[in-house]
Amino acid sequence: MLSIITTHPIQYQIPLWRALAADGRVPFEVWFLTRHGAEVTRDKEFGKSFAWDVDPLEGYPHRFLRVNADWDVNRFWGVRLAESLVPLIRELGVRAVWLQGWQVMAYWQAAGQAKAAGAEVWLRGESNDIAPRPMWKRLLRRAALGRLFSKVDHFLCIGSANRRLYEAMGVAEEKLHWAPYCVDNARFARQAAILRHPGGAPAPASSGGTIGSERSRIRREWRIPDDAFCVLFCGKFIAKKRPGDLVAAARRLEARGARLGARGEGLHVLFVGSGELGSALRIACDVTFDAEAVPASVRAKPERPQAPSLAPLASNDAPRASFAGFLNQTQIPRAYAAADCLVLPSDPGETWGLVVNEAMASGLPCVVSDACGCAEDLVGPELRYPCGDVEALAGAIAHVMQNREALAARCRERVKAFDLGATVDAVAEIWNHG
Repeated sequence: MLSIITTHPIQYQIPLWRALAADGRVPFEVWFLTRHGAEVTRDKEFGKSFAWDVDPLEGYPHRFLRVNADWDVNRFWGVRLAESLVPLIRELGVRAVWLQGWQVMAYWQAAGQAKAAGAEVWLRGESNDIAPRPMWKRLLRRAALGRLFSKVDHFLCIGSANRRLYEAMGVAEEKLHWAPYCVDNARFARQAAILRHPGGAPAPASSGGTIGSERSRIRREWRIPDDAFCVLFCGKFIAKKRPGDLVAAARRLEARGARLGARGEGLHVLFVGSGELGSALRIACDVTFDAEAVPASVRAKPERPQAPSLAPLASNDAPRASFAGFLNQTQIPRAYAAADCLVLPSDPGETWGLVVNEAMASGLPCVVSDACGCAEDLVGPELRYPCGDVEALAGAIAHVMQNREALAARCRERVKAFDLGATVDAVAEIWNHG
């Protein structure tokens, strides 16, 4: 049996566990370290308490391990094994233990215990070689990770930058396996077709959706004009995501008239999510809809901006924006259906950016900073821009406005290689021949 150890039920991982179970070639069980996400818990960066609205434990075999009672998935020492896994590994006949990274102490403990029980260790982490680091930090990281990597028999590479990290650490070529980071492409494509085109009937290329479609109703709900070019930001409103860069780019496009699309539409920004930068973002925008109902007096009150790009604006310079709030799993396809383009402006802390996979599977062109782990694999060079370069970001958005249909088709084609089936096949290949 293969045991997969992960910190908690994560919405992006669950479709893969279900796909492995449905495939049936590899006997496995997911071992969760905590119940974060399986029940109502507080997410510090979202600033909210929530549980996923799709059962995160259904459709695959799993169990929960014993860890420290005061666990915290956001700290390295915050999750530690409170039991030895050696007896369980031997009792269940576990042949390999798959670790979902190295960000908590429990993963390091599990690697050592797997080896002690005679099992292989597999590793599928998200880190990459993109973030610049001083020499001393690189040497320290190499020494620390080298101890863990020496115990690993197979590395599942989620993308090119992830693979380069392992290569730079001296991992042998035969240990590296392509297992692309993926979401349930079929689900997002299906939902997009339903929401944009009732009955699945294609809409005219020039319309962005049929008259009276669910897309139009969603736009009306969020006060997004039907003829607007809607740019979506979806994620936590925190510094590493750099949502202020999108506001600054939209401001520049507004200053030029933003009449750049094939149909001459204006620009509208849709923010989905929440976080500590929420107030500053609202102050920087002309808010037409706010699901969290921040009082107008709060939005208009001058305050010290939390990022240079969120400096106070004159009202006629502020880009129009809607704030849809936090959307759970069953609701997020509505945002992709309403939008014309997704922007992910994150800094190198964005080790991948699976929101790009979701958006591309939904048929949205994506503009992504070159600091994101997914950029070089998923996004064409014309839609990648240097992180923090607001002018280049504005230019990439303008390019999408002018070439939307062609870019959307290209995105759908490109994301096909990053599919659940590809990763399931990779896991089965390692299991049978690794």
